[in-house]
Amino acid sequence: MPPALAEIVEDFQAITEEQRLEMLLDFSEELPELPARFAEHPDLLEQVVECQTPLFLTIEVEPAGEHKVSLFFSAPPQAPTTRGFASVLAQGLDGLPAADVLAVPDDMPNKLGLTRALTPLRLRGMTAMLGRIKRQVSEQVAAAEA
Repeated sequence: MPPALAEIVEDFQAITEEQRLEMLLDFSEELPELPARFAEHPDLLEQVVECQTPLFLTIEVEPAGEHKVSLFFSAPPQAPTTRGFASVLAQGLDGLPAADVLAVPDDMPNKLGLTRALTPLRLRGMTAMLGRIKRQVSEQVAAAEA
């Protein structure tokens, strides 16, 4: 797991379950706003339909070198758990080489220790977000190398 994401996971694991939910809500307040090029063109974002609330994301991969990844999310303020997990992924993965993003374990959301605090449906949405990111990274790297 990339160091920044591993540190976030360790921070979640070091506190009680109740505190974990509070920490996730803190992360929700740190989700960056969409840049204008996406905010003005929501059609460029992919919806993660497994999330209970509307969450959209897209990524950009540098066409050469390590194919560094940039993540962009849109989620309404009234969806703090969804926003929180998006923010965890943004803070843990943004700016990393594609290979590091693709190496993140698919079960990473479970490592946050929120399985009893959140419904299985919410956890499925978190896992789906990571899956979408990894799929988009794979597609863009393949296109860049073609």
